[in-house]
Amino acid sequence: MRPDASGLTALAARLGMAAASLVLRRLVNSAPGSEYEVAVNPTAPLASASMIKVPIAAALSRLWLEGVCRPEDWVVIGETNMTANDGASPLVPGYRARLDELGWLMLTRSDNVATNTLIDVIGRGRATSFARSWGLLNTAIRRKLSGSLPLIDDPESQGRNAHPAGDAALLFTRIAESTVPGADWLREALAAQEWNAKLNGGLAEGDRFAHKTGDTDEVSHDGGILDLANGARYVLVVYTALPSSPENDARFGRFMRALRPQLS
Repeated sequence: MRPDASGLTALAARLGMAAASLVLRRLVNSAPGSEYEVAVNPTAPLASASMIKVPIAAALSRLWLEGVCRPEDWVVIGETNMTANDGASPLVPGYRARLDELGWLMLTRSDNVATNTLIDVIGRGRATSFARSWGLLNTAIRRKLSGSLPLIDDPESQGRNAHPAGDAALLFTRIAESTVPGADWLREALAAQEWNAKLNGGLAEGDRFAHKTGDTDEVSHDGGILDLANGARYVLVVYTALPSSPENDARFGRFMRALRPQLS
């Protein structure tokens, strides 16, 4: 039976996934007319956390397409962009990094220093303008990311970043359908994601999930492109007002495990 909004809302509530903002979209495949979308509070103003890194990566890809810069161009990591990361990073002040290396670290390891450096390269206004051109009307890149308190010193900050679940689902759809620049590279990087403790915990054998997570002490998110072994393709995005923790990561796995039998 096809999932519906009331069912997804009830499932999230039963699993204790506070203030869930959800989008499930079945994409067009070999069965015409099989596509559908179910959304629950898709524009809820939850902090985007590291989900904002996907539109930044797409903006970088567009600059490559336009010839403004090249993947092999390099930039020197500056002290002002340093902040904590959840995983090991090669990025230290003075390190010479290629732009494609920074984009890869940003998506696969959720590297905050890479992200902050790319915000300087791209420009927040230009990245936001690109996002709006793709229909991401509620997305804005306004400040650099901080891996811990105190927040990074960011004199150009314009407030909190915005990238709600509905916009995230639209961008993942565009990446899946190759309607944004660099879609192949973006899919490859999302598929190489190193943080896989959330929705991946409920996948079935043969499933592939190219995705991005987002975590702070206030929110926990996961979303991406789900390919089933039978060829069906979905976009699934789940945002919650839960602090990041192993216990809350497990809720995402239980959510996927309960949802998965309804997908075909």
